Amino acid sequence: MAGGTHSYMDGETALTAEVWHPAGPPRTAVLVFPTIMNATKAVEEKAARLAEAGYLAILCDLYGAQPEDLDAAKRLATGLRTNPVAYRRRLRAAEQFGRSLAPDLPMAAIGFCMGGQAALELARDGAEVLLCVSFHGLLDTDLPAQPGAIQTRILVCHGDADALVPRPAVLAFWEEMDRAGADWHFHAYSGVPHGFTNPYPSPADGRIAYNASADRQSWQAMLSMLDEVLIPATGEPASPSVGARDNPPSA
Repeated sequence: MAGGTHSYMDGETALTAEVWHPAGPPRTAVLVFPTIMNATKAVEEKAARLAEAGYLAILCDLYGAQPEDLDAAKRLATGLRTNPVAYRRRLRAAEQFGRSLAPDLPMAAIGFCMGGQAALELARDGAEVLLCVSFHGLLDTDLPAQPGAIQTRILVCHGDADALVPRPAVLAFWEEMDRAGADWHFHAYSGVPHGFTNPYPSPADGRIAYNASADRQSWQAMLSMLDEVLIPATGEPASPSVGARDNPPSA
């Protein structure tokens, strides 16, 4: 159930998190990084579904402001991503807030679109979380992961027809992950465009379209991998992961 809004800070920037609590004790806390539009109905629904599945879902704030349209969102995103160190500091502020909210729980992070990039940036920065999941996220970075830096499992769910993340960017990401020695899974959905988890795509960007099958399959892949990373913490044997394309060889 929804747990209301909470304030947190990144330096002098005031940020707001929306929190959803499960009906029973949470299995773990999950940071949810939103799209370039910041908090939206589609991402809020995903956070609520996480709570229904037994997780404490924390929808984080990228900007400290809600953009009124796509152009405003692009300006805010550019201002944040221009400085990759400041970008990661914003994400670490969300992580710190999440840990203050649930100090006894392990943590995972997921994200959509720019939020998918944010989850990957948190992983590249060495965050000690169990799992980082990107849904149709941007894969590029100004600070590639250094060997041994990534401490978390990584799952990327990607539409192979994503005009914002073409094939060369995918190959570059695979190679970066291999150089870093990361434990990564990459699920690609043929013919699927950017934003495939969003049933309310913006008419202002024709490159975004919902795909019900990829939405279902990617969500189940995330739940399966959450099971896999959580079960070993209980001392029980882990079940095998389910994936479409796991650790493919570099081209």
